[in-house]
Amino acid sequence: MPDQTRIVRPGPSERTVRTEQGEVLTVPEGWSLLEPGDPGLTRRVKADGPSWTVQEKRGRKIFTRGVWAPTETIETIRQDLQDERATPQYARKRAADVARREREQQEYVGEFRETVLAFLAFHPQYAEVAGRLADAVTAHATPVGSGTVARTERIPVEERAEAAVIAWMRHQTTAYDRMSIPRVKGMRRDVRRMLAQRSKTLLESYRRGLLVDPMLCPLQRALAKGNSAAASGSANSANAAQPTAERPPIAESA
Repeated sequence: MPDQTRIVRPGPSERTVRTEQGEVLTVPEGWSLLEPGDPGLTRRVKADGPSWTVQEKRGRKIFTRGVWAPTETIETIRQDLQDERATPQYARKRAADVARREREQQEYVGEFRETVLAFLAFHPQYAEVAGRLADAVTAHATPVGSGTVARTERIPVEERAEAAVIAWMRHQTTAYDRMSIPRVKGMRRDVRRMLAQRSKTLLESYRRGLLVDPMLCPLQRALAKGNSAAASGSANSANAAQPTAERPPIAESA
C-alpha cells in the first residue's frame, strides 16, 4: 500500500485515513503529513514518489488537508527548495512572475468590465448607471482568490459576466441575505431563480430606457449606498492620516 499514490479522506483517528471505498488505512511508519501552504513544495513531493493526498468535502467544496509522504523525502525536497529560493536567479524569476501576473490581472479586470457593460447594454440615458454597476460588479468579482464565478475558466467570460451581475444584484438589491429559507431540497435554488428573474426584469427597464425613479429603484439605492460607504471609508482614512492637534497643557492646581 505505501507504494501506491492515493486520494484519501481524514481517518477516524490520528495517522489514519479513509479510502474512497471507505477502507481505513494506517499511515506507514516513517511518513509525515506535509500541511498545505507551500504549493511548490507539495508539487515536488507528490511528483517524487508515492503519497497520500488528504481531501475533505464540505458542502460542494473540497479542501486539501495535506499530503502524507516519506519524512525523508519531504525534508530533502524542502531543503533543496530553500537553497534554490535563496539564489539571485530565483529572486529575478519570482519578480518577473509577479509582474506578469499583475499585468494579466489588470488586463482581465479591464476585459471583464467591458464584458459586463456589453451584457448590461443599458440605454444611453443610463450610461452613467451602467458604468457604476460595472465598476461595482468588477471590483467584487475579479480579485484573485475571491472564489467568485468571475475567476473560473470553465465557462466563457460572457457567461461569467452575466452570472456575476445577477449574483451581485441578488445580494445588494434583494433581501436574499436576510431570508429564512427552509432546508428543503431545491428550495434555495428556486428562490435564487425567482430573484434572478426579478433582477433581469429590472435590468430590462434600463435597457429599454424606461423612466426609473432613483429613489425607489433598488439598483440605484444599492449603488448609492456603495458610493456612500466608499466615501466614508476614504474620509475616515484621511482623518486618520491627519496629525492630532496638540492639546494645551492642563494647569496644575495651586
